[in-house]
Amino acid sequence: MHIDVAAFLDSLKIMGIGMLGIFIVVLVLIAVMVLLTKVFPEKKEDK
Repeated sequence: MHIDVAAFLDSLKIMGIGMLGIFIVVLVLIAVMVLLTKVFPEKKEDK
C-alpha cells in the first residue's frame, strides 16, 4: 500500500478551505437570526 504524502497534504488544504466555508456560513446564519430577533422582537401579552 502506497500513501502519496503530497496528495494527502493537498487534500488537507482543500478540506480546510471547505470547513472554513461551512464555518463562515454558520456564522452568517447566526448573525442573521440575531439581527432578526432584534428587529422583530417577540410580542408579549399580559393575561
